[in-house]
Amino acid sequence: MRRLRWLAMITTGCLAAALFSMAGVAGAASKASPAFQLSKIHHVWIIELENTSFSTGFGHPSSDPELARVLVSKGALLRDYYGIGHDSLDNYIAEISGQAPNFQTGQDCEYFSKFLQFGGENFDRWTKDGQLSGDGCVYPEYVRNVASQLTAHHLSWKSYNQQMGNDPARDGTTATAHGPACGHPKLGTIDQTDVTGPAHDSYATRHNPFVYFENITGSQGYCDAHVVTLKPLTTDLAHASSTPAYSWITPDTCADGHDTPRCQDGAKGGLNQVDKFLASYVPKIMAAPAYKAGGLIFITFDESGDDTDATACCGEQDSLGFTDPSHPNVNEPGLYGPGGGRVGAIALSPFIKPGTTSTVAYNHYSLLKTVEDIFHLPLLGDAKQPQVAAFGKDVLRADPDGQISARRRGAPGPAGRAARSPGRGRPAPRCRG
Repeated sequence: MRRLRWLAMITTGCLAAALFSMAGVAGAASKASPAFQLSKIHHVWIIELENTSFSTGFGHPSSDPELARVLVSKGALLRDYYGIGHDSLDNYIAEISGQAPNFQTGQDCEYFSKFLQFGGENFDRWTKDGQLSGDGCVYPEYVRNVASQLTAHHLSWKSYNQQMGNDPARDGTTATAHGPACGHPKLGTIDQTDVTGPAHDSYATRHNPFVYFENITGSQGYCDAHVVTLKPLTTDLAHASSTPAYSWITPDTCADGHDTPRCQDGAKGGLNQVDKFLASYVPKIMAAPAYKAGGLIFITFDESGDDTDATACCGEQDSLGFTDPSHPNVNEPGLYGPGGGRVGAIALSPFIKPGTTSTVAYNHYSLLKTVEDIFHLPLLGDAKQPQVAAFGKDVLRADPDGQISARRRGAPGPAGRAARSPGRGRPAPRCRG
């Protein structure tokens, strides 16, 4: 399957040469984007699951009652929520940085390579929408992500990763006083976690997007403090003061539904394990003081489990069905089309009316835009696109004081902060066989 995916994407290699020859307008800051506040949300938790279409995850509630019945009844079901590509990593990268897929991230970065910018490091190849032209896995220090933004704004964050550190020789973790941390391969080596691991170790680097940015891994102490195992989560939830403002939670490849039909230990995989994980951890978060005081839990899948489902929303395709030409690195992030398929999502919050259903089109860039709006951060990458909506009143409807609102598509808002971003190159031509 991986070879077929490689063949499906190799035609995009011609884009590099075409892109290099196109005019690239460097560096101009974008116009100030409308400011808005989700004024009562102070803590966000994102739980990322794997490889499940909407029809599979939510179409047959009896197969996963915790996800499709219990949690749907307690929060908002986002019926028209989409992944942005296939395989896994390109979706994860998009969710925290707004960067669209490149050839390597679309292949899950089996080889942990440095991102190489088209035209060289001294040649500005940003698009108007903040996309960096090039190829590779580990983004340069100057490529921002939501974690680096939070730190710059003196807000706390952590990435919690189940089973990370069970085998440091396999996942490259370091030993710290609070346990294993910052698991990733060395630059220029094969990612040993990209293949099925032993029964006791199913951590996957590709499901931990934070270690693909030099502004996180470049400082060992910083990475160790923020990219941790799942074990500290319960302790951190005990007090609002010890709960990060932003928490990313990655289950292991059994618990996130990736391993199917069986997990490495022989247990039944797929949605059966997803339900067990959610039933264990979501109630703990909902009982936490930080959640009760203004929390938002967001649960989704990275991509559809059907590789041929390349459906998309929110400007990820033009009128002819081709991928948005502002994306410089691949012309079909979904291998056979513009997106990663319809996956659906659940949002839980004290400010969400239980049993809410939204049919507004959202994708992973919408999630990033919502998080950045909550914490008053500049918009990154495709989160800047006007056709990408942050979550609105269709989701956050229970607002007795009228203070929760959301930026809708193209709707003006009060001025207040500029979304700084690099300049733009002209759209690359679509390669044809």
